Amino acid sequence: MNIVVVGGRGLVGRNIVGRLRSQGHQVSAESRSTGVDLVTGRGLAEGLAGADVVIDVSNSPTFDDMASFEFFKAAILNLLHAEKHAGVKHHVSLSVVGTGRLEASPYLRGKALQERLIESSGIPFTIVHATQFFEFLVDIITYATNGQTIYLSPAYIEPVASKDVAAAIARVAVEPPLNGSIEVAGPERARMSELIQRFVKDMEAPYDVRSDVGAPYFGATLDEFALLPREDAERGELGFQAWLEQSEYARADW
Repeated sequence: MNIVVVGGRGLVGRNIVGRLRSQGHQVSAESRSTGVDLVTGRGLAEGLAGADVVIDVSNSPTFDDMASFEFFKAAILNLLHAEKHAGVKHHVSLSVVGTGRLEASPYLRGKALQERLIESSGIPFTIVHATQFFEFLVDIITYATNGQTIYLSPAYIEPVASKDVAAAIARVAVEPPLNGSIEVAGPERARMSELIQRFVKDMEAPYDVRSDVGAPYFGATLDEFALLPREDAERGELGFQAWLEQSEYARADW
């Protein structure tokens, strides 16, 4: 099977590419570094030539402003147009649990637009909704920090290891399209503010974490359950502590 992974040089993309190549598939990893630009469409026709399946794990370079919405809008319009011309038989997209519930977030509003355009494109598809990656906790901290204080919602989250999401995406990519979605989450539930407090403490980072129900999450205010998956979500194997102990952040030297 000829598979193109757009965003294939990133965290999840590299894992997906490795898994599929080990199964004997012909896989190419496309990104700006290989000459494929989703925002302008440059290089897409050449990058997708001959593809049976396209996996889109690209991501916006920003998270909390309208630039993220505009990225997702331009990227999906260009990608779907190129896929139609290439005769792609299955579009697989990585999305986020909570998409469609948090319209105040430009990032999630952009993801919701992507999903609507995928569903109406006529190209068979599978959408994989994932909860926050453990690796993404660092970005949450970055965007929530004010001075030496991190203000975070106490909303519940079930974060997941990126490699567990990559495994799910690699699996569905070689199966028949669902023309629907699945959800992938971690094995444990915690309040965002409490989990990140554990994270910060373990890293011995010089920050104070405060729980605030009004703290924005990339432009949106959360209720307790806004970021939780459905009951039928697939569960990753790796929990937070096990991930942390094998990660680059464990007892980081600040």
